[in-house]
Amino acid sequence: MTDRLQESSKNALSFACKRNHALCIEEALEHAKRVCERAGERFTDLRKQVFAIVWAEHKPVKAYDLLSELSSIRKGVAPATVYRALDFLKSQGLVHKLESLNAYLGCSQPETEHHGHFLICECCEEVRELAFAPFSQSIDEIEKAQKFQIKHTTIELLGRCIKCQ
Repeated sequence: MTDRLQESSKNALSFACKRNHALCIEEALEHAKRVCERAGERFTDLRKQVFAIVWAEHKPVKAYDLLSELSSIRKGVAPATVYRALDFLKSQGLVHKLESLNAYLGCSQPETEHHGHFLICECCEEVRELAFAPFSQSIDEIEKAQKFQIKHTTIELLGRCIKCQ
């Protein structure tokens, strides 16, 4: 099962930038722009900047760290502005909120409807978003069996990565 979990993350945008990080961010921004256009939403400069900061490190970012970074490139940014941008990006499926870390992470599959599944290392806070069909299928089966409409799902699996074991 571990091999399948590792294999599933190889297709994610966040793991495709080992050679050219600038190209990776550019590609993520293009995906985000297309998602917003399809939804008839505006991908404003502020939203782009917030998205780029969230995406930049490929690791979770807390809202106040994002505010600090954004304040260095924009004047007069308030916490409410950042939270509104994050809420928008989350509503468009462009970022995920990791509740256990109270942080945001760029979505590696923004143009695909999916449930959020994450492996989170408790030591180094490395996060991997998984595209693992059995999780999604199980959630879909529960939804049907319980006649319950699920609007949002995030599964956070906390443990230790191979480097921290």
